[in-house]
Amino acid sequence: MSDTRLARPAFQRVLLKLSGESFGRSGEGGIHQDEISRIAREVADVASKGVQLSIVVGGGNILRGSAFAKGNPIIRESTAHYMGMTATVINGLALRDALEHCGQEARLMTTIRMDEVAEPFIQRRAMNHLKKGRVIILASGTGSPFVTTDTAAALRAKELDAEVLMKATRVDGVYSADPEKNPHAVRYETLTYEQVVRDHLKVMDMTAIGMCMENAMPILVFNFKREGNIERAIVQGEPLGTWVANHARPAYRQS
Repeated sequence: MSDTRLARPAFQRVLLKLSGESFGRSGEGGIHQDEISRIAREVADVASKGVQLSIVVGGGNILRGSAFAKGNPIIRESTAHYMGMTATVINGLALRDALEHCGQEARLMTTIRMDEVAEPFIQRRAMNHLKKGRVIILASGTGSPFVTTDTAAALRAKELDAEVLMKATRVDGVYSADPEKNPHAVRYETLTYEQVVRDHLKVMDMTAIGMCMENAMPILVFNFKREGNIERAIVQGEPLGTWVANHARPAYRQS
């Protein structure tokens, strides 16, 4: 393998979407320090190679607002969504500290004002942080209820001029069916936005897909649980996972 410290990274500016489940172990809720430490080490290593990296975090490991919409809830659904946004801030705080523990400068930014613990999201300020080599962690989604963090990721990817939106998952791409339930599920190497919509493939929610399609924002769905995959995808540009776009995946520069 070539010396990636000397070579130009495959992608220079990336929006990484981490689900809340990324912060815990499979089948468990809450935050697990070992998982956060692993993510922070990989992210810090990628940032050290000159990649400008922003991260949108979910909060499903702590609370999902949609869970309160079932039955006869006493909590209003909009309130539940705000609770879910707050959960993403908890994950963001944990990731920020883990990155700083690795020696990587990081800033937590939120769309809901929480001045004691985070900066408000301001596009020009976020871009300035990226140019100074800081990783920015984007929490609280778009700041509005009934909008997923997938859609927040699609919005921020465009707003921050990212080259690609990378969605980290537990499986190595997009499948024709759930590979954890159907052993005959087929993995796609490439897809168009139209195929995702037509076949109702579970890449991101349809609002996020529509936004990426409208803005020609490519999506890479890959397995981040495999050690080193974040660097392989971003720095090396290895053909991991599933590439979703209406143009070809960039060529992999093999050593």
